[in-house]
Amino acid sequence: MLSVVRACALVGLDGCIVEVETDFNPRAGIPAFTIVGLPDNAVKESRERVRASVKNSGLTFPNKVYVVNLSPAELPKHGPAYDLAIAIGVLASTDQVPLDSLDKSIFIGELSLDGSVRHVKGIMPMIYTAYREGFERAYVASEDAPQASLVDGIDIIPVETLGQLVEHLYGLNPIDVYKTPANTIQSTPIKDDTVDFSSIAGQEGVKRALEIAAGGNHNIRLIGPPGTGKTLLARAVPGILPHMSLEEALEVTRIYSVADMLRNDHPLMQERPFRAPHHTISQPGMVGGGTIPRPGEITLAHRGVLFLDECTEHNSRTLEVLRQPIEDKIVTISRAKGALTFPANFLLILAHNPCPCGYSGHATKTCTCTPAMISRYQSKLSGPLLDRIDIHIEVPHVDYDKLLGNTKGENSETIRTRVEKARERQRDRFRESSGLFANSDMRVGDIQRFCVLTPEARQLLDISVRRMQLSARAYHRLLKLARTIADLGDSENIGIQHVAEAIQYRSQQLT
Repeated sequence: MLSVVRACALVGLDGCIVEVETDFNPRAGIPAFTIVGLPDNAVKESRERVRASVKNSGLTFPNKVYVVNLSPAELPKHGPAYDLAIAIGVLASTDQVPLDSLDKSIFIGELSLDGSVRHVKGIMPMIYTAYREGFERAYVASEDAPQASLVDGIDIIPVETLGQLVEHLYGLNPIDVYKTPANTIQSTPIKDDTVDFSSIAGQEGVKRALEIAAGGNHNIRLIGPPGTGKTLLARAVPGILPHMSLEEALEVTRIYSVADMLRNDHPLMQERPFRAPHHTISQPGMVGGGTIPRPGEITLAHRGVLFLDECTEHNSRTLEVLRQPIEDKIVTISRAKGALTFPANFLLILAHNPCPCGYSGHATKTCTCTPAMISRYQSKLSGPLLDRIDIHIEVPHVDYDKLLGNTKGENSETIRTRVEKARERQRDRFRESSGLFANSDMRVGDIQRFCVLTPEARQLLDISVRRMQLSARAYHRLLKLARTIADLGDSENIGIQHVAEAIQYRSQQLT
């Protein structure tokens, strides 16, 4: 007897419906259990998990011939997510579950030997694919139900064991549809140990630069001697970034679902990601890759912050792979079997010392580096990469008087209020332009449309571009930065003071 059950494969950040066709032949002489359709080892091993779970659930597993086909056959199948669908296919082909109960249903889950249904990664994009393909219900592990229920329009049935699922399909002991708790989406972001700006002494100029970077999602480079607070300032940035919209939260949650990095008690990502990979990270670790391509750090930082501390210690090749994602906001990973595209729209923060010893240009300490050492050290950051950084700012030594004083600056919540107000202006401005979330996302046509300068600002910009010999890319980034400064100042047009401040941050690149 032949049965067809639906499961779902994970391809990058998207799902693909897989038909699990099970043919049971009770007349064959030599027992066999064959799985075809490009299964990997984890899928092949499901034969033993399915056999044991069916028997240990009090059901019958006739020792005959089974052929399981995972269609489409040209799509490689990875992982244990097909276990539940294969088990139901076996039971349906042996008349142990009613076939009519399988219509418009999808089955996703790993089986343990005792019949328990276990968690699998990437459940959210799989369920979204099922919803998009017109499925009415999805059977998943109980611990995956909170994550799966983030997709509206499809009933989520939380399953504890295979035996419980069989009883449900027969209508003997129905399982209630999982209901998303009311506070899952409306709740405020979870507070963590993010540094507050008020606890950082001094560095008012750097704080202003970081506020601008957050206001328009601009990349920023912090240069300064050791101990001046570069790392502390960077780790305070998540506290001033605007709260994620529901659309952004679901987008980030999908990425972390595929990476299997979601917390069971908080399935929805409500805080913007902050990723700070160590300088020993490899290129695949940064941009993604592997035999089964996984999201890299730049994708895990999507809609959040990618912080590269001591960036001059990173491998030069690893840094250079950032150039294309910074421009395109996506990264495409090509392999012999195909290409996958991951989103990579992040705020990049680079931090490094001015020289190997760290004290070049220091007010009180003497630098021990030769000019050749300093040049070689700074050349680790190429010109094309630096050209993609909007803000270059020095982080000076902090006087002891400020460290010991009781005076506190603005807290992160006050700065965040201004940043959110600027982002609100940008959302209103880009309401009719698809794909634009912040000023840094503007394309050339958008810059010409939205970056209106006063005559004085235009004159200052023309003079500065010629004197600084800026590239076309740097010119456009300068305009986008000035647009953000104007938004923070609640100005409709870009004035001379906005252009002057933007030029100041760009001129640091040349020093």
